[in-house]
Amino acid sequence: MDFKKFDAIIDVRSPAEYAEDHIPGAISAPVLDDAERAQVGTLYKQVSPFDAKKLGAALLAKNVAHHIETLFKGKDPAWKPLVYCWRGGKRSGAAAHILREIGWRAETLEGGYKAYRRWVVQQLEVLPSSVQFVVVHGPTGSGKSRLLGALERAGAQVLDLEDLAAHRGSVLGNLPERPQPAQKMFESLLLDRLSALDPARPVYVEGESKKIGQLQVPEAVMARMRASPCVVLETSLESRVTLLLDEYRHFLADRSLLDAQLDCLVALHGRERIAQWKAIQDWRELVTRLLLEHYDPAYRRSSERNFAQLAEADRLPIAGADDAAFAQAARSLLASTAVEAA
Repeated sequence: MDFKKFDAIIDVRSPAEYAEDHIPGAISAPVLDDAERAQVGTLYKQVSPFDAKKLGAALLAKNVAHHIETLFKGKDPAWKPLVYCWRGGKRSGAAAHILREIGWRAETLEGGYKAYRRWVVQQLEVLPSSVQFVVVHGPTGSGKSRLLGALERAGAQVLDLEDLAAHRGSVLGNLPERPQPAQKMFESLLLDRLSALDPARPVYVEGESKKIGQLQVPEAVMARMRASPCVVLETSLESRVTLLLDEYRHFLADRSLLDAQLDCLVALHGRERIAQWKAIQDWRELVTRLLLEHYDPAYRRSSERNFAQLAEADRLPIAGADDAAFAQAARSLLASTAVEAA
């Protein structure tokens, strides 16, 4: 699907439908809000299709008029939007008709969101095979996400799955300021990012498990990552503790949040060890214990089992926990990758 030929993408579905998933960059301009959509649906089933369509038309006209006076105000006559609804039927057709009558070059997406969703699923099955991944590994706290950021600032191509998933990938990985998207929205964002990559250049990605928080990484993406060359970060335990204390500082402000997450590990470690962790008041000591007793063993089990080229991976020393250390590591990695490519 080529969306670049349009000046805007207009999603006229309800706010709840838009929140679950939408074409990245689409503007939400519902012709029926959630309550109105339910009202029309109920009338359709309990009274008659005619009465439901009459009410729906009146509501649609009112809402489209509002969008014309607000969202679309100031658009010039050459404006060319793509309008879509659930199936590409009545809602988008009616809205696009009104926009065309004004003089704008509105088009509808054939098949609507359902066709778009089928396309996303199909593309995520085939597109990853063309990506040249370099998978960044290292135990928890080694600074994998920070290295990705440094690589991107240095001009490299990066796929940050944890950023797309709004989760750091561990039991403590929830981001308090960012709820995770729905699975469908995650896949839309992922495809949007993959489509923007240059297949002739390497793409740096963190070595993830199949699940990031509550979201599943598509199988074809995981298969490509697991078969790709790897690089392992070598970060001192002291620096790892410093990095984690910075990343998880919201737990420092509210210890009860951390204790609640530690309870999720009772089945794995038993109540006695969880109680020991909860009793530790010194933050550096607690993070050190969590790394040595939980995260490091889990990392070794998962990574060694799932990434075929990990044993032959190059090692990348990280000199410290500051930005300068990661900038230097990024430069070193890019230089070595360039030499190998030559």
